[in-house]
Amino acid sequence: MTESITLAKSESMRSFARSLPMALLKARESVMVRFRPMLRAHGLTEQQWRVLRAMFAAGGRRLRPMEMAQMTFISMPSLSRLLKTLEVKELITRSRLADDLRGSEFSLTQAGCTIVEEIAPSSEATYAEIESLVGHAEVEQLYRVLEQVVQRLGEPSTADLE
Repeated sequence: MTESITLAKSESMRSFARSLPMALLKARESVMVRFRPMLRAHGLTEQQWRVLRAMFAAGGRRLRPMEMAQMTFISMPSLSRLLKTLEVKELITRSRLADDLRGSEFSLTQAGCTIVEEIAPSSEATYAEIESLVGHAEVEQLYRVLEQVVQRLGEPSTADLE
């Protein structure tokens, strides 16, 4: 027998439709649905792409896992699995730190650079499509508002990641 629980509507809780986290997730999904096909076509997940993109943005500099977690907002346990997968795909390479033999740092392989460069034109075309649908001024305003939210609420730390 299944019991149903009747929840009293709480006047102290805003409606689900006005949940800021849900609104941000919904907007994120509206954006990401446009990027996923190109990532899938290259055999990449969204998180793998974020790691490759962050490493590419580092301009050849080797990155430590903690630095990557901060750049990509991926938790350390998830990032560790991602790094192993990207290493198996030969898109990144691991090396030991000179000052701490237990630590590692990572860099893109030539294949990793190549895949980022292959995706870049499609990525930029997707940004252009989004901008044409939303409007250049609105996209710029969105960047400003989101940055303002981060400045006023504080930069998330890796400890805050799920």
